[in-house]
Amino acid sequence: MEKVQTDRRKFVAYSTLAMLGLVLGGGMVLSPYTLRAENRLRPPGAVPEKQFLALCIKCGQCLQVCPYHSIKLADFVSGHGVGTPYIDANERGCYACSAVPCVLACPSGALDHHCEKPADIHMGIAVLEFPDTCLAMNNTPIHKGYNAKMHDFTDSVRNVTELEEKLLTKLDSFEGKQCTLCADMCPLENPLSAIAMVPSANGGNKPEVYDGCIGCGVCQEVCPTNTPSIVVKPRVTYAAFYANQN
Repeated sequence: MEKVQTDRRKFVAYSTLAMLGLVLGGGMVLSPYTLRAENRLRPPGAVPEKQFLALCIKCGQCLQVCPYHSIKLADFVSGHGVGTPYIDANERGCYACSAVPCVLACPSGALDHHCEKPADIHMGIAVLEFPDTCLAMNNTPIHKGYNAKMHDFTDSVRNVTELEEKLLTKLDSFEGKQCTLCADMCPLENPLSAIAMVPSANGGNKPEVYDGCIGCGVCQEVCPTNTPSIVVKPRVTYAAFYANQN
């Protein structure tokens, strides 16, 4: 509840200041941010974007029930979806909870209640965007302290859950090892349906994405390179993306 209240306070503060600026400026010119198309990673079960923006009542219930604090509310400078929930996979991906509580908590239908289990989630698709920096492909061990950002994020949360504590313990165990993080941290019950490490041409290993990927963003969160080598393309299907690569 404290997390929701904090996000709401920030949302109201940013929105009020921005609207005041428009009024003082005559209100004749719209901020370019209000016109920018959204391309966010939405929570599980999100309906198509235009419909999502129309249905979402910005109540924050999905944020409140997320046990990993993965969901945030967009502020005024983030685009025309102000107040709507999204996931920043650079900070915290979605860990595909078995009961999908964020969907159950949504009262408006912006998160489709037909999404009942992790296999029903289709948020986007993971893509090895920067293979040249991938530690696995370069046979480079995971450096000590790689997971500082995950610890810092969790430390910023007041009501840390037991699930988050277990997550950090697991992440700590990878230091100094050959990198398999994106595959080993995939939250699906059958992660091999989504991603696996396969031999690469230079003798290393390469993450290979399959059609079971739900676009949760965990691989992007845990990737140990400064700019994640693997990223999630929101609202893109496996077939659509990889068809365009051929």
